[in-house]
Amino acid sequence: MRLAVTTLTVLPVRGGRVDRPVAAVAMGLAPLIGALLGVVLAGLNEGLRALGAPLLVAAGITVAAGALFTRGLHLDGLADTVDALGSYRSGPAALEIMKKPDIGPFGVVALAATVLIQAASIAALGWWPIVIGWTAGRLAISLACRRGVPSARPGGLGAMVASTVPTLAVVSVAAVVLAAAIPAVPGRPWQGPLAVVVALGAVLLLLRHCTRRLGGVTGDVLGACAELGTTLTLITLTLR
Repeated sequence: MRLAVTTLTVLPVRGGRVDRPVAAVAMGLAPLIGALLGVVLAGLNEGLRALGAPLLVAAGITVAAGALFTRGLHLDGLADTVDALGSYRSGPAALEIMKKPDIGPFGVVALAATVLIQAASIAALGWWPIVIGWTAGRLAISLACRRGVPSARPGGLGAMVASTVPTLAVVSVAAVVLAAAIPAVPGRPWQGPLAVVVALGAVLLLLRHCTRRLGGVTGDVLGACAELGTTLTLITLTLR
């Protein structure tokens, strides 16, 4: 739990022993960390609304707080991953682009679109859908770390956590998240689980593409999976 908190949030918690067995548990707990983060962000959004803030202003601050609480690592991973994939290069050449400190045009557009879409979605949603959005985004990390998904590099965060989480554990946690998503849209018990399924389906496609182009996952790819999962869950929950 400590490793999951210190990896996925800004909280300065000592991680203790760090090895692949511990990483497997930590990445399996990612959805729980997402749920806790979602509760905090949903509470912030509701509090701002209660104070009279316009819906979009409250939503924008909520998205900014989400980036702050995660040190912006997932958004940074999204930008780096999109830049690498958008370069049409493969293997080491694409990985080298991911390591560069600057952000290219593909990454800028991805960041801007993601932040705008998340804010607009939050402005149209209540507190529980926000919790589900952030939970599903971190479930995407567990999915990306399941056994059988290789690491693109021999070192780094990706190598530590790649292919560590048992598939059965991912399926079990996903079932809990799907059940929790049922009340996300009043009168439409199917829409919440559908939103999670759509998000995870897109994440699987991204993982397949990254495995083919990059050779596997990296820490940046995990961040991209988290943002993609959160954003698509929120979008699907807004549909009527």
